[in-house]
Amino acid sequence: MKLITAIVKPDKLAEVMDAVTDSGAHGLTATDARGFGQQYGQLGTATGKRKAALLAKVRVDVVVQDEDAETVAGAIAKAVNTGMIGDGKIWVTTVDSALRVRTGERDRDAV
Repeated sequence: MKLITAIVKPDKLAEVMDAVTDSGAHGLTATDARGFGQQYGQLGTATGKRKAALLAKVRVDVVVQDEDAETVAGAIAKAVNTGMIGDGKIWVTTVDSALRVRTGERDRDAV
């Protein structure tokens, strides 16, 4: 199993939800977040140094089967890509185990 984590602009959440469900995933978690990337959220000019500013973002987590990870990650990337700074970041990590609390199903059956 894989965990796909995407950090995206808040106004792109609906597109991400559509991309994930259209790709066959069965759920996601979305969390409000704040952060900055390579541009530090803005460029400071007062001292000539970069000054970081936290920008509103949404973190989306989706657990999928290994064979679906590239499809889902690619669909998310396509849905949020505007070609502009701040479009976001996506990473994929390995999930060792999963448990569906209600039924006790594990791993493949839990996803």
